[in-house]
Amino acid sequence: MTDNPSLPPQPSAAPTTRVAARAARQHGRAGRNLPAAIGVGVGLGAVVVASLFIRREVFLAVVAVAVCLALWELTNALAERRVAVPLVPVAVGTVAMLVASYTAGGQALAVCFVLTAVAVVIWRTSEGPEGALRDVAGGIFAAAYLPLLAGFVVLMLAEDDGAWRVFTFIVVTIASDIGGYALGVVAGKHPMAPSVSPKKSWEGFAGSAIACILVGTLALPLLLDGPWWGGPLIGVAAVLCATLGDLSESMIKRDLGIKDMGSVLPGHGGVMDRLDSLVIAAPVLWLLLHLLA
Repeated sequence: MTDNPSLPPQPSAAPTTRVAARAARQHGRAGRNLPAAIGVGVGLGAVVVASLFIRREVFLAVVAVAVCLALWELTNALAERRVAVPLVPVAVGTVAMLVASYTAGGQALAVCFVLTAVAVVIWRTSEGPEGALRDVAGGIFAAAYLPLLAGFVVLMLAEDDGAWRVFTFIVVTIASDIGGYALGVVAGKHPMAPSVSPKKSWEGFAGSAIACILVGTLALPLLLDGPWWGGPLIGVAAVLCATLGDLSESMIKRDLGIKDMGSVLPGHGGVMDRLDSLVIAAPVLWLLLHLLA
């Protein structure tokens, strides 16, 4: 049979195939745009380090902006399940908790959290009873998950050697993501929690553990003059908390039916996707550094 000259020429599948292949090479096995992820990661790291060591108040502002952005992402995500978080009282409480942590310590952080919870109840009461319990629970959850836990980072910052404490906390916790990603992409075969996070593997967890323990062993004695044996302890705590934080956020996203909390950070997703491990690790590492440093 000869081709029908009246039919328009069909587009070749080759360009589509080449685009798909290029995307697969760019995103890799982990499904991430690696060049964009590295560039954004380096940029965020530069902002954090510069603000941390130039002036602590600037770092406090960076933390407040990051937590408020993550709160906005979490609020939009919860709206997928018709949970209307009272954003105004939670956002005001976020700033109050972080500032109180820096200026007045842990008791002030706790008091501001309680006041934020009360404000959430009062604010939601004015909007009528339908769905009130659901929305109040969502608001208190958001206040506890983000600003309350982030307040422990600010408690570290308020110490005399606060910049180095926060830096140690960040590098040890971030080592979990880097080590887990590197070894997981290369050798990841056995899923850790396939129903929650199919791409997280036991091999990746081993990479996270190695990286965290190594970084903790170096950072604690060199940066904070702590005992050498405390470094591995901090590394183990960091990898357990970071993994729990990743899995917890993955569980929330799976329940909400979304892939990422946001899209403001190319190659990473949203701000919440970068803070998930840090906020869970913050209170544990604050306590360990308080005891060991």
